[in-house]
Amino acid sequence: MSTFKSKCKKWVVPLVALALFAGLAVAVMQKPQAPEVTFTTLNGEKISMQSLRGKTVLVNFWATDCPGCIKEMPELIDTYQQYKDKNLVVIAVAMPYDPPAQVANYTKEKALPFNVMHDGYGEMVKAFGEVNLTPTTFIFDAQGNRVQKTIGELNFPELRKLLNQKAS
Repeated sequence: MSTFKSKCKKWVVPLVALALFAGLAVAVMQKPQAPEVTFTTLNGEKISMQSLRGKTVLVNFWATDCPGCIKEMPELIDTYQQYKDKNLVVIAVAMPYDPPAQVANYTKEKALPFNVMHDGYGEMVKAFGEVNLTPTTFIFDAQGNRVQKTIGELNFPELRKLLNQKAS
């Protein structure tokens, strides 16, 4: 009986290690999916993430008093204008603490050409993993897989490189 136990012990550790490695490999290979949410834009339009399948989606959490957000907005507008005909959708989500009137004024004043919503109840902040720093940007591919998460200002040359890969 003791030889049986020693033979079993010899195989248990490698088998457990193999199982853990296989589980880790599967977890690493599975890309995080876009949350199943519906955005309500400032003009009342409802846009579900599900309805955006087939497109590259950039979700940008921002605030009107965030220096990095203000700095990157003109380049975000330019990028959207350049790639909107190549299936890029941009949704700018204003943070819950941002006054709604200020968000509406900024959106109008800067003529933001993409969809903007105010996350008044913090639903998007929660759905996207408790976003608490701005800017924070998520990019999802046409299948709804998250391909990038950026906390802080976007690197626009890198973003355009990624969008060129997705568009081809």
